[in-house]
Amino acid sequence: MKYRITHTTLYHYSQSVGLCQNEARLQPRNFWQQQCHHSHFDIQPTPTNFNEWLDFFGNHVTYFAIQRPHTQLTVTAISEVTLFPRQNNLDLANRMPWEQARSLLQEIPMQGLSQSQYGQGQNQSQQQNQDQSVEILDARQYLLDSPMVTVTAELADYAQQSFLPNRPLVDVVHDLMQRIYKDFTYDPSFTTIATPLSDVLKFRRGVCQDFAHLAIGCLRAYNIAARYISGYVETLPEVGQQRLVGADASHAWFSVYIPNTGWLDFDPTNNTVPLDQHITLAWGRDYADVTPLKGIAFGGGQHTLSVSVDVLRLE
Repeated sequence: MKYRITHTTLYHYSQSVGLCQNEARLQPRNFWQQQCHHSHFDIQPTPTNFNEWLDFFGNHVTYFAIQRPHTQLTVTAISEVTLFPRQNNLDLANRMPWEQARSLLQEIPMQGLSQSQYGQGQNQSQQQNQDQSVEILDARQYLLDSPMVTVTAELADYAQQSFLPNRPLVDVVHDLMQRIYKDFTYDPSFTTIATPLSDVLKFRRGVCQDFAHLAIGCLRAYNIAARYISGYVETLPEVGQQRLVGADASHAWFSVYIPNTGWLDFDPTNNTVPLDQHITLAWGRDYADVTPLKGIAFGGGQHTLSVSVDVLRLE
């Protein structure tokens, strides 16, 4: 499935901005489920400086600075992406109990062994063990507290119902996703980026970002590695209705590490396992690692912000 994504952010300032510096994570990732064919920015006013690199998590980062007075900033990112056909991820996952997965994440993986250390006769099994150790070592960073997700007793208590003894980890996570979908109300007016996770849990309201953080906190409370995914999801119009251009929005979900299977995505906002309608921009420990657009402006007074996202299926 191929998509074109157009993401436009508009800032309007009440006073002139003399200098602004910005950082964007708006270019979709390349990995085995997705390929970004090309991506480009249209930024007005034209930036004085423009640089690109990969961050610690492998996300594409674009830095730009504007060093002339302006009262409006428009940032448009246009990308074309192909999602590769895939089955329901749950059908591919192993049935490892969550206790075993937790134990594997706590064990000390093999240190990176070179082929010379193994000898020229290194067999396929040894190579697989080495790859698995590197993967587990990488997953460990997603066990720890992060800027916007701190494990608490309340999170552990909420998650306990899903963590039944000897239950396969994939079933634990699927059950947790379904419970969040049923127990919490989607309410864009309730939370902001700064709303504590404790308030989301207490009042049972929030948006996709909050529900992803909630699931991540619940899983980390039981020493299960979970990470935050930012991206887009295609929304289809009702039968007989025309598609509204720009009516889509950025989205967030989470992913859990299943030893011997890999990372599996879950979308608690829609109670679904992402297949061919979820487009991944970036991943990290939480929203703070993958903010689509952030920066600092000198001057400007008050400002208004509007965001338009269009996810167009090309075939």
